[in-house]
Formats: sequence, structure tokens, C-alpha cells
Amino acid sequence: MKLVAPKPFTFKGGDRAVLLLHGFTGNSADVRMLGRFLETKGYTCHAPIYSGHGVSPEELVHTGPKDWWKDVQDAYQSLRDEGYEDIAAVGLSLGGVFSLKLGYTVPIKGIVTMCAPMYIKSEEVMYEGVLEYAREYKKREGKTSEQIEEEMKKFEETPMTTLKELQNLIGDVRDSVDMIYAPTFVVQARNDHMINTDSANIIYNGVESPVKNIKWYEESGHAITFGKERDQLHEDVYQFLESLDW
Repeated sequence: MKLVAPKPFTFKGGDRAVLLLHGFTGNSADVRMLGRFLETKGYTCHAPIYSGHGVSPEELVHTGPKDWWKDVQDAYQSLRDEGYEDIAAVGLSLGGVFSLKLGYTVPIKGIVTMCAPMYIKSEEVMYEGVLEYAREYKKREGKTSEQIEEEMKKFEETPMTTLKELQNLIGDVRDSVDMIYAPTFVVQARNDHMINTDSANIIYNGVESPVKNIKWYEESGHAITFGKERDQLHEDVYQFLESLDW
């Protein structure tokens, strides 16, 4: 079965623009429901898909953080080119890391980070996550277990040099959060087993903005945009955006 690749989206809702950024091995579906909700509230939402994401895992290993950061910058610029002067950045996991990086790189109206990592996992643990993603992708393609095992053997022979770069990116952003002066809302799921949840405190304590807030979602896991508290999350993100000086 050929999987239909997810696509970037732009939902035009008004003059205020929100850049929605997905996580590592994720795609625009991570933030689609949030985008639709904000569109109904008068926000234009744009979500890119990073190179090598939303497609076969064999393509992911040939891309890296430099490519993905360029995709984020291009997405930001595309909103500027369309005439949106005021842009907020909202990101899940790695997308939250990129939202912070935007905060000290370009003019940004406000930042929301959702379950964004500031602690660096070992390459081995990160690689396990990539293998799990690859296996799941192949299952969704409807391949037999024999096919999957055969393809996974080949996949495991492919070096993934980008994981070290990903660690460096997270470290650089962690070292730079004190350069962020834009209003910031830090969202963290209490039952997040993918990252060290103390990351939320590092972000909250590190940003220099006089306007910042942190909220813990007691019943959610790492994929908070799909979790049982997502309606509350949508409302909280909306209220934060409404509080900004557009």
C-alpha cells in the first residue's frame, strides 16, 4: 500500500500569523488540529514539513538539523512574503526547540513550546526512536513481517550521522534561551516519557522575557497535541496568543 505523504498546510484565518512546527520524525499532522482550531479564532496558521519527514525513513537519514532549520526559516519567510508582519511560533518537541531558536534569530511576536527537549539523550536512545519510527512506517505501508525485517536490516546498516548534529542543536538552543525577550508560554505534559520534563523549567527560567508562563498538563504524554487534554491545550494556546500585543 502506498502511503499518501502528509503535506504542509496553510489555513488562512486573519492578519495574525502562527507558524506551527512539528517534532522529529513527525509531520504537519502533529499540529493540524491546533491549526484548524486557531483558524476558527481568526489566525492564519502555516505548518511546513521538514525535509525527510512524512516520507519513507530511508529519506530521513539523508537529512539533518541544518536542512530542517532552513525549512523553518523558509516557512517564516514565506509568511513574511505574503505580507504577515506579526508572526508567533508554536512548536511541538523539536518544533518547540526551533520556536525558541526563531525567538533569538528573527522578529517573533510570541513563542509556545510544547514538550520541547533541553536535555540531550544519548545517540543510542535517539537512534532507537528512529528505528521505531521506521518499523511503524513500514507497518502502515502494509508490508509483511518478513519484508519489514529484511528492510530493517538494510536500514540499520545506514549510518545516521545527523543525531550528533541534533544533540548539538539542542545544546546550542539551551545555551541561548537567555537571549529570548518575546512573550513565552511553556507547555509540558506530566507523563512525557520521551524527554526529561525538567526541560520545561530550563526554558521557563532561562528566557528573559518579562511575560512568560508555564503550565503542566497532568494527564498528557509527549504527543500532547493528540492527547486527552488537547481541547484545553487549544484554548490555552489561543488565550496566550490573544494576550500578545499584535
